[in-house]
Amino acid sequence: MKKRLSAIALGLLSATQAVANDQAQSKGFIDDSHMDVLLRNAYIKRDYKEPGMRDRAEWGQGIIANFESGYTQGPVGFGVDGIAQYAVRLDGGRGRSGAGGIDFFAQDNDGKARSQLAKFGARVKMRFSNTELSYGTQLPQLPVLSADTSRLLYETYTGFMLTSREIDGLEVSAGYFTDEQRKSDDRHDSGLSSISFGGASYQFNDRFGAAFYASDVEDVLNRQYLNLNFNQPFASDQKLVLDFNGYNSRLDRGYAESLDTGRSNTIWSLAASYTWYVHTFKLAYQQSSGSTGYNYGGYRDQGGVGDGGNSIWLANSYWSDFNAEDERSWQAAYSLDFAGLGVPGLTWDIAYVRGDNIHTAASSNGKERELFNQLQYKVQSGPAKDLSLKVRYSVLRVSNSASDYNSSGNEIRVFVDYPFNVF
Repeated sequence: MKKRLSAIALGLLSATQAVANDQAQSKGFIDDSHMDVLLRNAYIKRDYKEPGMRDRAEWGQGIIANFESGYTQGPVGFGVDGIAQYAVRLDGGRGRSGAGGIDFFAQDNDGKARSQLAKFGARVKMRFSNTELSYGTQLPQLPVLSADTSRLLYETYTGFMLTSREIDGLEVSAGYFTDEQRKSDDRHDSGLSSISFGGASYQFNDRFGAAFYASDVEDVLNRQYLNLNFNQPFASDQKLVLDFNGYNSRLDRGYAESLDTGRSNTIWSLAASYTWYVHTFKLAYQQSSGSTGYNYGGYRDQGGVGDGGNSIWLANSYWSDFNAEDERSWQAAYSLDFAGLGVPGLTWDIAYVRGDNIHTAASSNGKERELFNQLQYKVQSGPAKDLSLKVRYSVLRVSNSASDYNSSGNEIRVFVDYPFNVF
């Protein structure tokens, strides 16, 4: 047994030695520091087709500045990061703001959206070898806790986070957060008691990778996530990618009773993508089962889960996430990269998803379908290098029997992002 443990330890040590020591290569607190700024002009409009539902739209100009220091030199390095966010409302006042899925600017007690918003955060960090421990304002991007960065400003969390890459191909993450800051508000208390999480992703070789994570939102739910990814190249411009994503969730009894729903959910998706030259074709299937649908995101003081607005890493997630109780959904998608046709930076994506078997109080076979279109262009060179324009249009239709789960409508999103480095 001792020989076996020694062999394992030696193997881990050998793997660790194969990875460059990031801290040993530190140039210092100042020399490795940099600041990046993102200018974002964003517009979202939702034209709802349900009787009595008012259309919603918000438009704003945001600026997000990220400062990251280097680490002090030595076996253990220390540093400080900071983030500043500011936004001005250009449209979306009384009667047009307030859609939870848009959420650019929080509404005051009079129902009027804020005209401007300013938020600041910082974190302290320390690093040993290739392991970092930090405390403060965080933007986790994990399948069980993913801060929403897809709106005007960013959603953030406050607490401890550990990230380790000591073994080649292996990334381990763990953390404990006690605060979630809404993307549309400057308050630091959205009702979250705490969330703890941990897990790892490992790239076994060039073709196969896997990941497993788990989380526990205090008084709300616990969740596990599994990912398996396999890619098979056939030629220099052809490959097949198989991607499995799955969640298992269990709600706390009190939280489930407050929603008048069951407690368990298992949801998974399997996607097959084939890339040939500039074309990518994708087929996907997604299945939800259990006594409730997949619950994620939202804010605790508004009845939400509190685990991040993007914590749904599934294939059939567009405007609708096709995550109702017992729902089954199929997707056919196509992507075109115009770089091979002489227009680098331009891409087009289109997808059609159809779901059925939705269980609600009114029916056991509700249906929904969505047609998704997105055109994106990123400037490749010159003074405006990396400036991107993204236009997205979705048509979502939901059967009357599933109207208490989702709503029909047309959505358009226009985002203009200009990132640049200050130093």
